[in-house]
Amino acid sequence: MTTTFPRSTPSALGIDARGITAFLDALESTPNVEPHSIVLLRHGRTAAEGWWAPYARDRVHLLYSLSKSFTAAAVGIAVRAGLVDLDATALSYFPELDGDVTDERSRRIRVRHLLAMASGHREETLERARAADPTDTVRGFLLTPPDEEPGTVFAYNQPCTYTLAAIVRRVSGGSLVDWLRPRLLDPLGIDDLGWTRDDTGAELGFSGCHAPTSAVAALGQLYLQRGVWDGERILDEDWVDAATSTQVENPQEANPDWSQGYGFQFWMARHGFRGDGAYGQFCVVLPEQDVVLALTGQSVDMQAVLDAVWQHLLPALDAEGRESADAVLEARLAALGLPPVAGGRLIDEAGGSYSSDGVLEGLRLERDDDGWRVTVDVDGGLLSVPVGEGEWAAEGPLAASGATDPEGSVHLVVRFVETPHAARLELDPATGTATAAWVTQPLHDGPLTLRRPAD
Repeated sequence: MTTTFPRSTPSALGIDARGITAFLDALESTPNVEPHSIVLLRHGRTAAEGWWAPYARDRVHLLYSLSKSFTAAAVGIAVRAGLVDLDATALSYFPELDGDVTDERSRRIRVRHLLAMASGHREETLERARAADPTDTVRGFLLTPPDEEPGTVFAYNQPCTYTLAAIVRRVSGGSLVDWLRPRLLDPLGIDDLGWTRDDTGAELGFSGCHAPTSAVAALGQLYLQRGVWDGERILDEDWVDAATSTQVENPQEANPDWSQGYGFQFWMARHGFRGDGAYGQFCVVLPEQDVVLALTGQSVDMQAVLDAVWQHLLPALDAEGRESADAVLEARLAALGLPPVAGGRLIDEAGGSYSSDGVLEGLRLERDDDGWRVTVDVDGGLLSVPVGEGEWAAEGPLAASGATDPEGSVHLVVRFVETPHAARLELDPATGTATAAWVTQPLHDGPLTLRRPAD
């Protein structure tokens, strides 16, 4: 089944819908913020939900570092099962590396240090770990000596989470998703989740999870319910307490909602706690208000998103609501959409193949019986999608919109709707050339960030 929460109205849940509407206004008008979805829960019921077309309810979305919170849940479940000890050293789960890892600080990194991003390193170690061992990231990480005693300093460090995922795989004898499926995903009704894997076939752990917005909301609700779901305990209460409270201070972080401390793969915030991922993937939990807010997007300014939450949404909680405002919000949510490309209609001369500058290869624009289609090379294979004129057209993992400017150039935006990312293309029919630029740059996983990974 798919995760669904009972529907209600903001006013019935003690929320002034005008605050939610103001929050939507802020998301749509703030520079460097582009929303893709919102699910707002209160008291375990849906107060508001919506998707900005061409994004949709039934689509997964790449969560980037919000993946870490799912990995942490896998560790918490393994702790409850007695398979993982928070005070055991990371090295103890990889005895074959005992002779290689000689640095005493590396040998003292404990599981709880990995969870808290407190391995003792002062900065990210991913590239150094891969350089130390290109085929075994755990070994490369443990061969990279910490700068300080483990547990004493915070540094956002991808190999910490990669190693946690590897520990779960080691103690369970299967993949991370295999471990989560019967113990977390099925109970929470999450039936569609994929995870990008590295060259060894291992889930990245620190990123790469693709899941629908409802799955993000469900994970937040599980923590809000202190690890219990439908009367069954999934996570121990002391795990939830530790995961959602400061385990290491991080006052050096620049943005105010990133300097409130760090738990177990959750950030503490000015209000509540959250998991988050690059470009605006959020799972915000407000225990005092009994609220979960799940967001996806393509937002460069993530602090601005949280600022809008605190400015508009937070004051609307426990404020007097009105049924008339509920109706206005419901209509607004039903009509959400990102603006399509503006301009004139595509003309016959635009059809043909285009040589590009390398951002997207295999470009071809052609008309068929149903209209225009654009073809691009994604992950070494050609994908084709209809091009909407004055609207978005979606098919498979792509959506596109296009128009012609007064000079005859064709402007296209191709969205990879299982991810945050989009590319802008300008095609010159006269020369058969194209230029392209990412709206937001796909991160560490290269082209594999552009679509849901195969199971």
